[in-house]
Amino acid sequence: MDPDTFRSDMGVDVYWRRRLIALVAVLVVVAIVAWACSAAGGPESASKAQAAPTSRSPAPDPLLATLPVAAITPTPTAPTPSPRPAKPVPRPKRPGDACDAADLVLSLMGEGEVYGADERPRFILTLVNTGKVMCTADVGPRTTEVRITSGDDRVWSSADCLSGETDDIRKLERGIPYVRQIQWDRRRSGSDCRAKRAEARPGTYVAMVRAPRLRSDKVVFHLR
Repeated sequence: MDPDTFRSDMGVDVYWRRRLIALVAVLVVVAIVAWACSAAGGPESASKAQAAPTSRSPAPDPLLATLPVAAITPTPTAPTPSPRPAKPVPRPKRPGDACDAADLVLSLMGEGEVYGADERPRFILTLVNTGKVMCTADVGPRTTEVRITSGDDRVWSSADCLSGETDDIRKLERGIPYVRQIQWDRRRSGSDCRAKRAEARPGTYVAMVRAPRLRSDKVVFHLR
């Protein structure tokens, strides 16, 4: 065998072996570099990738966005009412005390409805105590006033032109009426007691008796 041919075959084999070793070395270096890069950025990148979604707020549900929002109004605290002062207990009514208006019934009745030219109208005044005990009341002509009117015209009053003692205190037993008869002389009266009193004209008149916080029914009559 030719020695040059052996050396030539040996040189080709060595050449390709060296080339293969160099290529493997390059691949190993590339693999090491790639592994180093992935090891350096892998965990941090993975943690950032996992943390990124948690930092974002969740998208609102479009169905919930259309629902009305109920406003919560705080319930007002009711103020504590202040205690009311106790009402004084009224003293029990004693016999002889002044009558209360609520316990009295005042009335007036006419003896007729039509009076001729020579007749004078007459009325009967009554005052009744409906309370539980006897009481006293002033039935004088000034306190229990009989008044006669015609429309808006004040014609006559029992309280006009009085002289002397006008009070008349009476004891009123329960259910027993005080009765007084009143006669009108068909003449007008007023505050001027010295003036001549004119006669009332024929027509329709109304009589009524008044007392403190009391009024009787109206009595209608006619003068001829």
